[in-house]
Amino acid sequence: MASKDKLMLLLKLPFYMIYFYLEAFVRSVFLRPSPKDVKGDVVLVTGAGHGIGREIALEFGRLGARVVLWDINKSGNDSVAAEIKAAGGEAHPYVCDLCKTDDIKTVAASVKSNVGNVDILVNNAGILYGGEMLKMREEHIRRTFEVNTLSHFWTTREFLPAMIKKKKGHIVTTSSMSAKSGTALLVDYSSSKYAAYGFAEAMEEEMDRLGHSYIKFTTVCPMFVSSGLVKATTDVDEKMLTPKEVALATVNGTLMNRAVVTIPDHLAFSLRVAAWFPRKLNLWVKKVGNLGIQPQYTPSKQD
Repeated sequence: MASKDKLMLLLKLPFYMIYFYLEAFVRSVFLRPSPKDVKGDVVLVTGAGHGIGREIALEFGRLGARVVLWDINKSGNDSVAAEIKAAGGEAHPYVCDLCKTDDIKTVAASVKSNVGNVDILVNNAGILYGGEMLKMREEHIRRTFEVNTLSHFWTTREFLPAMIKKKKGHIVTTSSMSAKSGTALLVDYSSSKYAAYGFAEAMEEEMDRLGHSYIKFTTVCPMFVSSGLVKATTDVDEKMLTPKEVALATVNGTLMNRAVVTIPDHLAFSLRVAAWFPRKLNLWVKKVGNLGIQPQYTPSKQD
């Protein structure tokens, strides 16, 4: 960019800042959008056989979506599908190993052939070991990234082209509050969730740059959830979120096309405040507040 263009950008910046702030205020107060209708839409949820994924799938089923469930656990996946069908919904369970790109491609082809193109992709599947980085096995660190981050690339590459062709689509990313504040004993997990957050943010910008702003993105950042991944927090008085709480916030954020959903919602403000604090103060607050998880990684017992 030439010096003259940079100067013009700086001169325009205050006016655009005021404009976009006013636009956000008007939209939030006077022009609140109605939730979009997903009845009949194909919604694919990874990690749908348990925890947050299960509750997201059930909620979209209640809303009349045609739910596609992906999980490596066949029995859990089939159980969720049966529950959706018993309530009068439509569900299609598929066993898929997100660590294997060939498996993702094969199962995606079956979904497109038997169910149809995906309208909403919920990249929810995740794993968490929870231990000191130096004590973790290499294969467990790699698997964390395969599931929590890299699988998002492969699923998106499978289903995004049809969304672009249809000029309609939504990609939901289950990230974490640890993507906003790295956490001890979660070095691999925090890193993978930082990367997942960055993936969604960069993809949203890329779609906008390429003229596909109709593709929507929602990234969800919950605190600790009682889904079985975190066994216990360091603060014994801290109440973990339930999978249903996270699922309802996720689905609502998707219906409202929210870019980022923090759970609990007030944490969004806390993060903005913390950004002004010195790094050492943030570390001190987390340490004194006893914020984190109990060690739960035992290499000999991990699969």
